[in-house]
Amino acid sequence: MAPFRNILLNILVCFAVFTYCSSHECYSETCRTEYVPHGPLVHCKFLPLEFLNCSEPLNLNGNETRKKELGHGCLKYGGQKHEEIEFTGAVCSVLQGVECYGNKTFIKDGFPCIKYNGHYFVTTLIYSVLLGFLGMDRFCLGHTGTAVGKLLTLGGVGIWWIVDIVLLVNGMLTPDDGSNWVPYY
Repeated sequence: MAPFRNILLNILVCFAVFTYCSSHECYSETCRTEYVPHGPLVHCKFLPLEFLNCSEPLNLNGNETRKKELGHGCLKYGGQKHEEIEFTGAVCSVLQGVECYGNKTFIKDGFPCIKYNGHYFVTTLIYSVLLGFLGMDRFCLGHTGTAVGKLLTLGGVGIWWIVDIVLLVNGMLTPDDGSNWVPYY
């Protein structure tokens, strides 16, 4: 009978502590209107990306009016240099089970307007060096028309082959669909 009484006593103590804390220190949006910076909850906008589920940035296809209405979105994708890449906000929501203060769905800034379609620079460079005279590098990048021409002329009798390697290394030969090189981590 003593163990049952101890369990019951522990349950009552836990319930009393929970009731006291929830009635005196409420940090949720519904019962407190002001943020307590020294409280236990972080503002949802300051959570790291590990605790958020963020959507891809919106593709606005150059519609500047729509970007002004929404306040976020990509006018253009791509760019090979950091200066050429546009950064925008994306709609993020807090993962289930993570407690934070504020709205759990919001727009977080700092997402690059780039897309990846499986084009790896090193792989394409190896194709260009080893099989470039057959146009394999251009086939992989989606430049089908020039790849056929390169195949039929055996890399422009070697000249086109060397030129494509130089263009690839200098960043002038890129994927046809405008996507970026997939980074190696």
